[in-house]
Amino acid sequence: MDADVVVVGAGLAGLRCADRLAEAGRHVVHVESEGVVGGRQRTDEVDGYLLDRGFQVLNPAYPAVRRFVDVADLALRSFGAGLLVRRETGLATLAHPLRRPGGIAATLRSGLLSPSGLAALGRWAAPALTAPRSVVRGPDRPLREGLDAAGVSGPLRTEVVEPFLAGVVAEDRGETSEAYVRLLVRMFALGVPGLPARGIQALPEWIADRSRRRALPPDLRLANPVIGVQAGAEPVVVCADGTSLTARAVVVAVGPETVGHLLPDVPAPTTRGLRTWWFAADEAPTDSDLVVVDGRRRGPMVNAAVVSNAVPSYAPPGRHLLEVTTLLGPDDDPSEDDVRRQAGEVFGTSTAGWHTIRRDDVWDALPAQPAPLRVTSPARVAEGVYVAGDHRDTASIQGALVSGQRVAGAVLEALRAS
Repeated sequence: MDADVVVVGAGLAGLRCADRLAEAGRHVVHVESEGVVGGRQRTDEVDGYLLDRGFQVLNPAYPAVRRFVDVADLALRSFGAGLLVRRETGLATLAHPLRRPGGIAATLRSGLLSPSGLAALGRWAAPALTAPRSVVRGPDRPLREGLDAAGVSGPLRTEVVEPFLAGVVAEDRGETSEAYVRLLVRMFALGVPGLPARGIQALPEWIADRSRRRALPPDLRLANPVIGVQAGAEPVVVCADGTSLTARAVVVAVGPETVGHLLPDVPAPTTRGLRTWWFAADEAPTDSDLVVVDGRRRGPMVNAAVVSNAVPSYAPPGRHLLEVTTLLGPDDDPSEDDVRRQAGEVFGTSTAGWHTIRRDDVWDALPAQPAPLRVTSPARVAEGVYVAGDHRDTASIQGALVSGQRVAGAVLEALRAS
């Protein structure tokens, strides 16, 4: 037998799972098909720019992040607490009144807020802020139905809430679970998302580095693709190089697009896609560090940002890095011309001087989260075989870390019982 546990996949769920198993003194062999850890949390350096695989953010308010990660080590830099919203009348600012009190006057002038609109949004969000467990355990419905029932309407909904959430849940039809979105809104209320100074990949690398310092660290084997998993009392992991690994348990912690290939009896999760363009510019179209949405909704863009305004290390000195993200799917295939036109209108500037660095098509950016919300799936799927990932919990960094922790606990319990 090669190990107590073989963990397949070194994304966030796999890394957290392997770390907990190693912490418990188990012999872990950890295999990953890529040459680096991270899964979807990947960063490339291109001509001095840091490009994540699609626009991603890290919310330090996630309970699992606070529990398992020392955010200070990541040198996290936050985006602004609020939004910029393109309206017919210009670019309006919505600032968090407590975290950005200097923006209150601009927020009041935006024309996006009304007493009735704020009251309706407050009624809708209140359960997640005051009793999140009741949101998870209570009835659920699609987001659009929940907003309708709460009376959320007018420009606050059509120009702010809906366009902003489209970029968060990767769909704009309001089909996502209302309970799931409420929990996300709770996290936005409690924390301001940002990015590590060296890119989003710094998060999985930090977890892997901590695991290496264990008394019995996982045996991490990179560039080692797996082509099959055989269940049984001593499950077998079949590698692409013709070798195999046997263990007392196997955890498959790969992305939703891959899990069905390794485990045909596990249904492939439905996913949603996002497309991100990365542009370099000599001059930033705004000095704001806020994420921007188009309240007019006149194009494919769901959000944009001058990333280097929030995290200067993402661009070389004197240069600026911008991202523009759109939905990606069978009915969503936006062109760069469409994106440049809309971005120019939103920022109120010409994009002729923007240099396209790269386009990221992330077809499986997020597992879909329809109503009713399923917050966990069974850890064990066959004899000796377990599955972890945010597609088994909730579609987020929080869900990935929680899933890795939960599945490791299930494996440890089974090993002790045997």
